[in-house]
Amino acid sequence: MVDTISHDVLIIGSGLAGLRAAIAAASTDKNLNIGVISKVQVMRSHSVSAEGGTAAVLYEEEGDNQESHIYDTVKGSDFLADQDVAERLVRNMPFEVYQLDHWGMPWSRRKDGRIAQRKFGGYSFPRATFAQDKVGFYEMQTLYDTCLKHNNIHFYNEWFCTSILRDTAFQGVTAIEMKTGDFVIFKAPAGIICTGGAGRIYSFSTYAFSSTPDGIDMAFRAGLAMKDMEFVQFHPTGIMPSGILITEGARGEGGYLINNKGERFMGKYAPGKMELAPRDVVSRSMIREIQEGKGFKHETGFDCLKLDLTHLGDERIKEVLAGIREIGIKFSGVDIIDEPIEVRPVCHYMMGGIHANIDGATELPGLWTAGEAACNSTHGANRLGANSTSECIVWGRITGELAAQYASVRKSKSLEISQTQIVAEQKRIYDGIFRGSGTVNPYQVRKELTDIMDEKAYVFRNEEALSSALTKVRELKVTMWKHVDDKAKEYNTNFTNVMEIDSMLRTAEVVLLGALNRRESRGAHARTDYPNRDDVNFLNHTLAYHSQDGPRMASYPITFTRYAPVERKY
Repeated sequence: MVDTISHDVLIIGSGLAGLRAAIAAASTDKNLNIGVISKVQVMRSHSVSAEGGTAAVLYEEEGDNQESHIYDTVKGSDFLADQDVAERLVRNMPFEVYQLDHWGMPWSRRKDGRIAQRKFGGYSFPRATFAQDKVGFYEMQTLYDTCLKHNNIHFYNEWFCTSILRDTAFQGVTAIEMKTGDFVIFKAPAGIICTGGAGRIYSFSTYAFSSTPDGIDMAFRAGLAMKDMEFVQFHPTGIMPSGILITEGARGEGGYLINNKGERFMGKYAPGKMELAPRDVVSRSMIREIQEGKGFKHETGFDCLKLDLTHLGDERIKEVLAGIREIGIKFSGVDIIDEPIEVRPVCHYMMGGIHANIDGATELPGLWTAGEAACNSTHGANRLGANSTSECIVWGRITGELAAQYASVRKSKSLEISQTQIVAEQKRIYDGIFRGSGTVNPYQVRKELTDIMDEKAYVFRNEEALSSALTKVRELKVTMWKHVDDKAKEYNTNFTNVMEIDSMLRTAEVVLLGALNRRESRGAHARTDYPNRDDVNFLNHTLAYHSQDGPRMASYPITFTRYAPVERKY
């Protein structure tokens, strides 16, 4: 007999989106019982790693305005963003910044005591609201502290969710308590997936090792679409050799990118914005410099460029980039006060995710999604920096409120979950993985997968590379690697790691197939064999549905409300 835990609203994931959703749901109806399930301890959620800022229009009296933020977001997206969604983000964010402030968020301040903002790439005005260079950590701590004030929010730390339970609507999830190894059913009439992105399908990545696409894949296997997964953001400044993020705030504070000639080369590519062009533009420019022989050779053998912050002075660096200085010293042996640091474009964000509408609602009634796991298409083909933490917070609140309203109406109705689903899931993970057999090392498969993605689906792509990568990923899917050598029940990370790899392979296949099918260059998706944007054939979203024969691809229209596509120049 499988144990069952019941809640009114289930939130899977405990990052910024998940915590904001929990607060919103708990506040909407104090009689609801909210469950938050996380595969890590809450404050180890990857949202704590966000460094640079949270975008919002705060100072219209000084020249900023919301229409400018909307247009910057749409233009930055290479006109693939749903424009009504971009507008909702912008209209809601000022309230959220002040709400966090009232909850105790230690925003960095101007000398007059007002909340400070810094420049970020692709914006027409400094609107990245920051807290030194640790904005995600402070936002997480603020939201977690606020959650603990609500008696109707219950946390389940270190539980691994494996599948969505459904009939015509959401019914709950199956999960393994990592501490005991027990398989458990969580029942609820409403759910929100906030499990973050899929960035660990790449080796050179800013993501925590826990940032695997479990939640996205769970929805995919439940019949829901992944959307726009071919659009992977490569942040210009990943530290060599680890890939740890050097925040865009470093360039927002005035940092220079330089080549081996000592040149600030961005003047050739984006003279109006220089280092503060959108991330896709800067990353492509960096790779072009490297291809022209103007890079530096890192001791690992990889080519890179340098980020120079020395001219900012030690006082300013210690005030607003203290965390980055510490990262440089610890992980690269470089003190950014004294010398430039070696960087290279690094996998940082997935514009794609679970297909959702403007409210964060998925195709399954009773299930919402928010944050990087979601794709309501705030960001289209390229996200502007500081808009992701904003998206997490805005749609955390929206989905939390809507899920609570939905659950309030349906909480009195009993959920009859089909035993067939539960048995099938137990068979999949226990017979198919835990008790599986094989001679191939699953960790070697993971490394092969992530190295392939680094090599074949990086900043520049082409048909030959993507096709060979897709072939290899499909070969890896069928090799005999689905087995678990550690047979312990308690804290069996070997078991959870192999389940993560299972999700990673399916997700990588969708990324590669979407990239192959999109025969154009748009935003973060740059094809050397199709170098131009093609609005005639590809001005639409990509959907991928699960099938036994591989992903079934479809297209989905973009919502235009105010701006027609134009050539994107900076």
